[in-house]
Amino acid sequence: MRLFQVIPETVSPRYTARLARFPRKKMIELYTWGTPNGRKVSVMLEECGLPYNVHKINIGAGEQFAPDYLAINPNAKIPSIVDPEGPDGKPIAMMESGAILIYLSAKTGKFLPQRDRGKYVALQWLMFQMGHIGPMFGQVHHFLRSAKEPVPYAIERYTKEKDRLYSVLDKRLGESEYLAGEYSIADIATYPWVARYEWHKTDLNVYPNVKRWFDAIGARPAVKRGMAVPS
Repeated sequence: MRLFQVIPETVSPRYTARLARFPRKKMIELYTWGTPNGRKVSVMLEECGLPYNVHKINIGAGEQFAPDYLAINPNAKIPSIVDPEGPDGKPIAMMESGAILIYLSAKTGKFLPQRDRGKYVALQWLMFQMGHIGPMFGQVHHFLRSAKEPVPYAIERYTKEKDRLYSVLDKRLGESEYLAGEYSIADIATYPWVARYEWHKTDLNVYPNVKRWFDAIGARPAVKRGMAVPS
């Protein structure tokens, strides 16, 4: 079986119903797994109300290295999308979760402030997630959960940096309801990483502004649906 065959059971009745509401819209193909980076895109798709099919790419089994998948994402990472209705009316394949969020925002006109000042504030906090929150939290996860033996230096180094980043978030969220002032792709990108606070041994009560923000975003119906992908 080809890796990217659309498997009927991956398309829930919810997606079928949504497609019926958009009869002229072709569905975006989402290639993902249950990671924070993958869930950024499923949350965004849900928030935008875009119809999509889900293809599970089991990164533990190495499916991201399959030739068919490398044709979509040469970096062999998840998530990726294929939009059959790209900017020029032709299919486009997209990799890198941050780039996908920007693309979907441009496609729908949602979740990126329209005015230049707000837009660049949102983009800087998106880059903060991409360059700091994701990589550093990921290192904490690795050395606390996956390393074959304890590495005290690495655990201390990345835990301290994780705590520093939470402090940066907490300060910002004490100044603004959301990272860019209004709910945006910066929040959508950051939330799935903070959602693993137990993995990196963080008490959100220590960061009350982050907790307020986290609880508010987690209560959004689209976020709940997107965080459950893939089922």
